[in-house]
Amino acid sequence: MSKIYSLLLCVLPLLVALSLPKCSRAQKSIAPRDLWCVAKNNAADQALQDAINWACGPGGANCGPIQQGGACYDSSDIQRTASWAFNDYYLKNGLTDDACSFSNTAALTSLNPSFDKCKFPSRFCLFLWKVFYGTGFFY
Repeated sequence: MSKIYSLLLCVLPLLVALSLPKCSRAQKSIAPRDLWCVAKNNAADQALQDAINWACGPGGANCGPIQQGGACYDSSDIQRTASWAFNDYYLKNGLTDDACSFSNTAALTSLNPSFDKCKFPSRFCLFLWKVFYGTGFFY
């Protein structure tokens, strides 16, 4: 029974969101879309490492998934590692351009950076969660 309830909690918001009218912004109608904060592909490795250290330390990002044994751990790809930390920080800190800067090493994208078992939550996913379940987040 609890599996069915859990499935409904995940699927129902998506079904409702798909039936919502388009969002209105500056006299243009645009549909809400997924956005992620990711590392720029031309960012220097040391700059990315410094930004990861800040995001996972004073920035308060949840970096458990990029630690050894985590679903997003990939010691050979600093871009993926930084992207997880940047995206988590972005989602928790206002979804603003400033929350996705990291000294100009990050940018917003509509391309889902998820890979293998590493699933990146998106801005739209956070929006749905807040609409249907309040202000808390799901991890």
